[in-house]
Amino acid sequence: MEPEAVAEYVEESRQLIETSPRMDEQNTKVRLIQPFLELLGWNLRSTEVELEYRVTMGSSTTHVDYALLVGDAPVVFVEAKPINSSLSDSDVRQLRSYMRQELEVDWGILTNGQSFEVLTKSRSTRNGEEISVVQFDLDDLDNNPDILEILSKEAIRSGKADEIAEQVARTNAVIGHLTEDESRVAESVAEAIESEVGEFPIDLEEQAREFVQDLVTVLREQRQFVSEDRPTESESEESEIGSADDPDNPDDLEPRRNLIAGTIRRSEIEGDPDARVAVFPTRSSGLPFLKENEAWGFVRVGRDFDYVAMYVTGDVREIKYFAEVDEVIEPEEAGLERDPLDYKDRAKLAENKMVVKFKSGSLYELEDPIPYESNYPQGLRYTTLEKIRTGNTTDDVL
Repeated sequence: MEPEAVAEYVEESRQLIETSPRMDEQNTKVRLIQPFLELLGWNLRSTEVELEYRVTMGSSTTHVDYALLVGDAPVVFVEAKPINSSLSDSDVRQLRSYMRQELEVDWGILTNGQSFEVLTKSRSTRNGEEISVVQFDLDDLDNNPDILEILSKEAIRSGKADEIAEQVARTNAVIGHLTEDESRVAESVAEAIESEVGEFPIDLEEQAREFVQDLVTVLREQRQFVSEDRPTESESEESEIGSADDPDNPDDLEPRRNLIAGTIRRSEIEGDPDARVAVFPTRSSGLPFLKENEAWGFVRVGRDFDYVAMYVTGDVREIKYFAEVDEVIEPEEAGLERDPLDYKDRAKLAENKMVVKFKSGSLYELEDPIPYESNYPQGLRYTTLEKIRTGNTTDDVL
């Protein structure tokens, strides 16, 4: 997939969404979804794409918006939603039911032109259950156009997509197991080490827990934008607050107060070079929360850290803000400018998610932000103060 072509598609889509944020389903199909299918290599003016494909459901007949065919057989179903609607669980169930009716259809795409979810039939179960393997949006495509390789016509026809999906499914299973049974796995790791070398002078179980958490982080990075299923509390920590803002309400995108202390050059940041820095990603829509609270949330943290650095995704793609940590506390104790219940996505306020409060007057915008090269934080990452001071790009820091 040519990065230039993906970038052009993303930019054109953003402009269309900005000028017509409430376009209906038909216009969403023509302006956003059909160009997306063409980007993947499918020719809409040929017999390899069929619109309103008939699907028999018991004694009745329904239609899926697009069927992508190899030869005479459909291999991918695409279900379209209008740009101003979200992708719901019921939409996913609907697409799954369509896929279940056609033996050859191993892939499904659900999209509103801005957000995308990809389903495939599991190759590890006898009944071929339809599972969600990839979720992404336009911002993700901007940062990593290679995510589309799994959906390209060539990958589908050659079987490469099946190989990727199988690898992704295995990775998802491991992530799910390590996340759900973190305590038990950490305990087993600690016991195995102690049985080999004897007693340790440190809290071995706590170190084992951090090892398991780091392993999950590495697996998520390797997997890129893939999630175990639909978004849950354990997904990427990116912009936990910001993603709940209403893009149609400009007031939601403006901070009620701005507690940025000013600007600072990275070389001027004082502190131990080995001090630990937590690097969080956020979309631009998450910045009002940062600025009005001198804090970040709602996130899970696995270890202590002294500083926070914020990587802004989308068009910015820089580590742009820096602050010193005061405390990590429960959301209800944080005294936030906006009560968390004001936000639409209340599910984000899950158990064990915390708010990182900064020391008063320590939140700065970097005069020399750290630009993206090829590596960036998709979730919480750790680095050192020295790397923040001296790194030329994100690859030097992460």
